[in-house]
Amino acid sequence: MANFVLQLPNNLRLRSFTVSSSSSNGATPGVPQSAGPVILELPLDKIRRPLMRTRSNDQQKVKELMDSIKEIGLQVPIDVLEVDGVYYGFSGCHRYEAHQQLGLLTIRCKIRRGTKETLRHHLR
Repeated sequence: MANFVLQLPNNLRLRSFTVSSSSSNGATPGVPQSAGPVILELPLDKIRRPLMRTRSNDQQKVKELMDSIKEIGLQVPIDVLEVDGVYYGFSGCHRYEAHQQLGLLTIRCKIRRGTKETLRHHLR
């Protein structure tokens, strides 16, 4: 059984998360096999944004989110789909960009597991 504690800075305070896995079947630690989503802090560079090139963000909204995140932190996690250990983000574009522009390395995510078919559906 693997246990570890991951500590990441977020808005000048340290948050501590404990993730454990007793599975040896190759499942992503911290993302349960059940159907329910889980909330985790993920590195921005581990989240693929396949629709980023086809959409542009409202820069005023990004600036307002940056101000809010600096003051009170991210209030609503972005939705992320995990398929075979790879994370895909299709929503939360403004929140994601606000984190990038603030120089934050991680973002809080609501992660749900999916299949390759689910991923293809999101890419249509």
